Amino acid sequence: MDKHVYTKEDYMHLYKKFGALIALSVLSSPVLAADCGSVSISEMNWASAELMANVDKFILEEGYDCDVSLVPGATQTTFASMNEKGQPDVAPELWTNSVAIPLKQAMDEGRLHTVNAGPITDLGEGWWISPKTAKDHPELKTVLDIIKRPDIFPDKEDPSKGAFVTCPSGWACQLVNANLFRAFDMEDKGWKLVDPGSAAGLDGSMSKAVERDEYWFGYYWSPTAMIGKYNMVKVPYGVPFVGREHWDNCLAKAEQDCANPKPSAWTQSEVRTVITDKLKKNGGKEVTDYFENRVFPGAVMNQMLVYMDTNQASGEDAAIEFLLTQGDVWQQWVPSAVASKVNKALN
Repeated sequence: MDKHVYTKEDYMHLYKKFGALIALSVLSSPVLAADCGSVSISEMNWASAELMANVDKFILEEGYDCDVSLVPGATQTTFASMNEKGQPDVAPELWTNSVAIPLKQAMDEGRLHTVNAGPITDLGEGWWISPKTAKDHPELKTVLDIIKRPDIFPDKEDPSKGAFVTCPSGWACQLVNANLFRAFDMEDKGWKLVDPGSAAGLDGSMSKAVERDEYWFGYYWSPTAMIGKYNMVKVPYGVPFVGREHWDNCLAKAEQDCANPKPSAWTQSEVRTVITDKLKKNGGKEVTDYFENRVFPGAVMNQMLVYMDTNQASGEDAAIEFLLTQGDVWQQWVPSAVASKVNKALN
């Protein structure tokens, strides 16, 4: 067989013949999402943060082709590491009240960025009553109303006093509750400040009251499994927030450092999703948009925390449950093409 020697004209003919086919193939094939690279996410040591980190991991991996790793963390340690070392890349649920000043500095200097100032709705600390209390006494609309009726919440040891269940000793909220107790003159109005002794004691006090269909009044916070499980009712204080200066320099301090506490609503809890400058620059606008859009409704989050508590589910297991059952929620966070990829990975 004779070996054919290709000329320049032959190559031009082949290019025209097959080049168009190659271009057509590329244009007709589905466009793949750009790989956002490696992303490290802080999986903080409480249930809602574990769930959020794992939801973010699944969506970023399956929907955006990211390579995601989860890093154990907590509020102070995660923030310090992000601020000083630039890692991990994401803190999905950073409670920022305790790091407000250094976070502002880090944001001003461009090291960190808040991409979502409200990743969970209806969250925060405060004073709560049981559903039976709210049902039987609709007139108790505020804390001011409740403290007029200590007789509704008799203390087990001294029924002549109304029981207000506070935080266990050693918790920061214990100081605030004690000072607000004084600010509202609750002792003179017939109330007793009840220390539950521990986190388990606080939970037990609430659960026993609800399960026995009794009245209960005390401190708690949301999102939590307890609030979701027992449908607790958060009570407005009936007075405005007193301001950061008095809160920080009096209400949040020990009694001896707060001689004249003033009545106040609880300070607003600030929770943000924070990312590093590196992720903002290298992760792509699509990833930043995801975090900006990713908001968990408070009622849904509490429902998921009940699921985790009841089933002893890990953050990873709960993330799959959330993605399978709450499509109406999370599909609003992402483009339809990304949602299709995530759903395909779930099935």
